[in-house]
Amino acid sequence: MGILLVKENMKKTIIIAEAGVNHNGDLANAFALIDHAVEAGVDYIKFQTFKADALVSKNAKKAEYQIANTGNGNDSQLEMLKKLELSKEDHTQLLAYCEQKGIKFFSTAFDLESLAYLKDVGLDLVKIPSGEITNLPYLRKAARLFNEVILSTGMCSLAEVEAALEVFIAAGIAKDNITILHCNTEYPTPMQDVNLKAMNLIQDKLGVAVGYSDHTMGIEVPIAAVALGATVIEKHFTLDRTMPGPDHVASLEPQELKAMVAAIRNVEMAIAGTGLKEPSHSELKNIAIARKSIVAKKNIRQGELLSEENVTVKRPGNGISPMKWDSVIGSKAIKNFEEDDLIEM
Repeated sequence: MGILLVKENMKKTIIIAEAGVNHNGDLANAFALIDHAVEAGVDYIKFQTFKADALVSKNAKKAEYQIANTGNGNDSQLEMLKKLELSKEDHTQLLAYCEQKGIKFFSTAFDLESLAYLKDVGLDLVKIPSGEITNLPYLRKAARLFNEVILSTGMCSLAEVEAALEVFIAAGIAKDNITILHCNTEYPTPMQDVNLKAMNLIQDKLGVAVGYSDHTMGIEVPIAAVALGATVIEKHFTLDRTMPGPDHVASLEPQELKAMVAAIRNVEMAIAGTGLKEPSHSELKNIAIARKSIVAKKNIRQGELLSEENVTVKRPGNGISPMKWDSVIGSKAIKNFEEDDLIEM
């Protein structure tokens, strides 16, 4: 089932656990990441599909965060990525393991060959990374091959996002099958740079489903994004944040991923009400306990005038409401009342 088919049910936010390259080129790590994603209860686990030679030139330098997070400023991007490639055989095993574990697999393709490969293995959904949003040949090929796309928009202006969207639509992808994720491409993203309101701007201006791909530390921002209307959340996770590699530092560890999923599911329930301001079913039983009634302040004889001297307001709330105070004051007691008796009219 494609991600948009699930999303149309509007029952829950689609949560994508981004394993990415946090397997460090080790298939055993990749299997362990799948196990933890299943335990956390996410909807999809996502890897990255690329050929390093097709992705970067031998002269491409690593980003500052990649140098900082790998602890190695001497090797190139190409050398780093070669160690993180997943082979076709690796993909075959990961697909089979995901099917066995009952979790949906998909991937980000970073080059033309990888786009074709993911289509060949039966995927109808592809993730477009932020770095490819200005790559016209890539966007056109993705649009020709896939029925559904999720597009990350780190480093982008709204005009660049709109231009990519127009490429997809011109190639025949239905707008309803496109989800655009607000994103910031810094690992980790400083909180002051999140600019979460931009997610809603994308939705308002472009009329597409939106979500959020998060690179901040912690789980607060994805939860906030759900409260603001995100239909898809993507978050990097790792077996251990102290492992060497470009993305581990800005990733959740397994228990944090599990906590994020639980929090998002709670937020979904909290914002799924009718929107009417009325007592909920769970609190009806507390109305009489928490509210107050007009009661006798002291013993009152039948026929005596009720006044601020002999009546007051106390719990429980199963008598005359204090909102009727003005109509009670000045009336005559219909019977004898002892102190704390509910006043009757």
